Order: sequence, then C-alpha cells, then structure tokens
Amino acid sequence: MSRVGKTPITVPSGVEIDISRSAVTVTGSKGTLTQHLPGGITVNQTDGALIVARPDDSSESKSFHGLVRSLINNMIVGVTEGFRKELKIQGIGYRAVAKGTNHLSLALGFSHSVEIEAPAGIEFEVPQQTQIVVKGIDKQLVGQVAADIRKWRKPEPYKGKGIRYANERVIRKAGKAAK
Repeated sequence: MSRVGKTPITVPSGVEIDISRSAVTVTGSKGTLTQHLPGGITVNQTDGALIVARPDDSSESKSFHGLVRSLINNMIVGVTEGFRKELKIQGIGYRAVAKGTNHLSLALGFSHSVEIEAPAGIEFEVPQQTQIVVKGIDKQLVGQVAADIRKWRKPEPYKGKGIRYANERVIRKAGKAAK
C-alpha cells in the first residue's frame, strides 16, 4: 500500500469537507476548492480525519492513491493558510511595480514593460522593486503563475541577471578568459 496514500489527513477546525461520488470540496476561511476523484478512488471522513482508499492494486489505482491524498491535503492547507512563492529580480534597471493586488508591471530590459494580470484567486505583492510575492489558495496555480513570471527573463549563467525563485541558486560560468 502507498505510504503517502494510507496516511490519514487531519481536518482542522473551521474547515468543511463535502464528499460527493466524484469530487471533494473543501471550504475554509480563505475560500473554496474542488478536486475531481479519478478512477474509483474513494474518500471517507471519520473522527476529524480523511482516509483515501483505492479499489484494487492495479498500477493506475496505486498511482492515483497517493496523488489524490496529496491534492486533498494541499487543498486543506490552502484554504487555511494559503501558499506563496517569492521571486527575486537581479539586473540593473530590472524592477517590478504592483498596480493593485492583481496587476504587475515588470521592467526587464525590453523596449516595453511587461504587464501581467493575475488569474482569479491569485494576488501579487511587491515589498521591494526587486522582489515579487505570488499568493493564493491553490498550490498548483500559485506555482504556475510564478513559473510564468520567471519565464519572461530566466537567470542567465554569466552575470546572473534575470528573475529567479528566492531559494534558487544559479550556477555561474566564468566567461571568456582574456590574454
């Protein structure tokens, strides 16, 4: 049995779980998230905990077992605490400006500024001109939006200029050696 899948998910107080035949809906203080249940995976609620079960030992059921448990756990964490990704901008003249909580303007060395509109459920925060914080309740969406922002100017290996994650380490190259 899957080590991840068989671990029960504790449900904190203030979180409501609605389990239907093919979906699980989690409602908390920050919002509501819904996840479809694939391939016969079932979820049961007992004594303030959720237990994910699979119908058989086929390879498809085994792979979905741990996945569904992780997705539901991320939904519970998202509606109670939320998720955030920090990005850092390095380079002369590179900067970010927040226009409200759902619009971002980036100066990244192009002839024009890059305008990014946040999808529903995502907020931008710019504590400094060289720092961007992406916040939301859906872990997958927060990660995707952060990756899309980073894609505009990936960190290059010679001078290290570009947009990187806060904990990312860019391996630098030496460049040409002068004679």
